[in-house]
Amino acid sequence: MRKSLYTNAYKRLTDLLIKARKDAGLTQQQVADKLEKPQSFVAKYERGERRLDVIKFREIAEALDADAVSLMKRLGNDD
Repeated sequence: MRKSLYTNAYKRLTDLLIKARKDAGLTQQQVADKLEKPQSFVAKYERGERRLDVIKFREIAEALDADAVSLMKRLGNDD
């Protein structure tokens, strides 16, 4: 079994988070500021270099003013 970072599902997750950030009109730096993290933290999870746990995913969704449950439902869709 390969690591989840290298799966199509994880790529969909990173694409979804990038789209949500852009739809919110936020830069990586603005999201990082809301999370009290360096900009490189956002860049790394968006590039798929950093795994996110459920708690951090929820915090990111909140920073994007997005509903974590809705984002997860969209992740399950192939559209």
